[in-house]
Amino acid sequence: MKLHEALNIDIDEINREIVNLVARDKDVPKKSQLGQSVLELINSGGKRLRPLMVIVGSRFGRKDTGRRALQLAAAAEFIHVASLIHDDIIDDSELRRGKPALHTKTGTLSAVHIGNYMSARVIELLSKYTGDKNKYVHDLSSVATAQLCLGEYQQMEHAFDYEITMEQYLEKSLNKTALLMATCLRVGALSTESSEEVADLLYTFGEALGMSFQIQDDLLDFTQSEAVLGKPAGSDLRHGQVTLPVLYALQDPKLSPVIRSIGPDSSDAEVAHVLALIKRSDALARAEQFSQNYLDKAGAIVQQLSSYPAHADLDTLLQYFADRDR
Repeated sequence: MKLHEALNIDIDEINREIVNLVARDKDVPKKSQLGQSVLELINSGGKRLRPLMVIVGSRFGRKDTGRRALQLAAAAEFIHVASLIHDDIIDDSELRRGKPALHTKTGTLSAVHIGNYMSARVIELLSKYTGDKNKYVHDLSSVATAQLCLGEYQQMEHAFDYEITMEQYLEKSLNKTALLMATCLRVGALSTESSEEVADLLYTFGEALGMSFQIQDDLLDFTQSEAVLGKPAGSDLRHGQVTLPVLYALQDPKLSPVIRSIGPDSSDAEVAHVLALIKRSDALARAEQFSQNYLDKAGAIVQQLSSYPAHADLDTLLQYFADRDR
């Protein structure tokens, strides 16, 4: 069963709202490169995790899930997809979900503008929620977007930086991945007038899930094939991303000098050799345990919200994140 089915969420309704962000923009001709590229990106797949989290959050308020929650869900996906465009450019990734990345088809300059448009369109859409009662919308339209950009910059800044600290890695992961997921749950809840206390608990739950999600992504780069990943296995290390398994492996005095020898000009064979060494170490198991600690934290919050019927949806999300293929 797919995640949206397990959550009893109409994914088609969300997809229509996402498409409407482009279709209802009179300044963007439907047959323009901009319009076609955005629609192609939207229709290229993805599990819609962030929109689903908005809807789940909305089930903790005293009002029924309505159009506002759907618009926030669509905006969340727009923010996410825009970040993927920029991420692929920064990483020089030619593939996204097994297909050519946008910048390989349109050129880098056009892809940057398309990503910028998507981010700006979200701000335009949500700017109508200007009253004090709706200030939480600002967290999605501006704060989350800004932090995503910061996370991408931090990733670029620390390329092949083997001196990166655990704190810097965690901050980058929070900005790049976890913060948007956390914000989705929180703004969903506040859109249906939940209490601040509940919204804050949902934020903490989403942050823990997001951090676990990022660490699991780090692990998948070591354990899955190109066919499953939709991009070359080991691409994180090839592009200089010092992820959690690498951080742990660097603590091994025998492995550290070999890992540090990897740079922008290293051959595929050299990278493959280091990947194999890391896989044979205890680094992956340690990273898995770190990820599990975040899932345990999220599970404790589910128990705190057990008086709400929608806590079952949090359990469903938790199970989904825990069962991702490694």
